[in-house]
Amino acid sequence: MPTLYILLDLAAILSSLIAAGLWYQAGARTIRRVSRFETLDHADLNRMVVAMNRSAILNRRAALASAAAAICIALRFAGSLIADATI
Repeated sequence: MPTLYILLDLAAILSSLIAAGLWYQAGARTIRRVSRFETLDHADLNRMVVAMNRSAILNRRAALASAAAAICIALRFAGSLIADATI
């Protein structure tokens, strides 16, 4: 049982680090500001849509990694409660 706890702790730590890295990547990519005097063409709009889509994908992956970390921590706490109740 202690090895299971160690594995769950390591999985929670790893998925938390992955989530932090993905959210950092999502926030690090900025979109170039557009002047109000500039005319937008299809290439500009396409560039902005691609940047927003990439950010959304990274945010989704980060949320999934955070959910995995929460599940690992919940399983760890549940296992600890069950082990304490049986003693």
